[in-house]
Amino acid sequence: MARQRAFDREAALETALLAFWRHGYEATSIAELTAAMGIRPPSLYAAFGDKRRLFEEAVRRYQETYGAFTTRALAEEPTGRAAIERVLREAAAEYASSEHPAGCLVITGAVNCGPESAEVEDLLRGFREDAKAAIKRRIDDDLAAGRLPAGTDTAGLATFYAAVIQGMSTQSRDGASHADLLRVAELAMSAWPSADTS
Repeated sequence: MARQRAFDREAALETALLAFWRHGYEATSIAELTAAMGIRPPSLYAAFGDKRRLFEEAVRRYQETYGAFTTRALAEEPTGRAAIERVLREAAAEYASSEHPAGCLVITGAVNCGPESAEVEDLLRGFREDAKAAIKRRIDDDLAAGRLPAGTDTAGLATFYAAVIQGMSTQSRDGASHADLLRVAELAMSAWPSADTS
């Protein structure tokens, strides 16, 4: 008869998520993961497959929890400008929060990875590209509604705001405060093109 796993899978996944967020994919060893999760390696493999699959599941959990503010803001605000401003303000709060590791797991989780971790880098790049595409769609909405000047480079503007968000994550890991990041958000919004009302 199969022996039941004697640990809380959801709690173990949360612990793994935080370890990956704090140290990155490659620097987080199986030994560190199992020690933090309070399980032995066979239990980790039985529950999650391997380290890469555990990381993928942790990233999905991150996107549904800590990182969900971006999706909500882009979906809920009435204009693209309001949506992006909300993303930046909420990123400032989330990235600088003392309740979890600084920054964004999707931005920092595969920094300094070697060739053997190419699949992990591709996974996170895909999430970042999806987020940039979602930002562009909201900017395109504003352009179509006449809230941006005709001919606005919406792809360039989306890349700019994606770069700001990535920079805010890095700054938070370097110790930038919530107030510091809010100033970045405010300055970034000053670059938003004004519609020609003349």
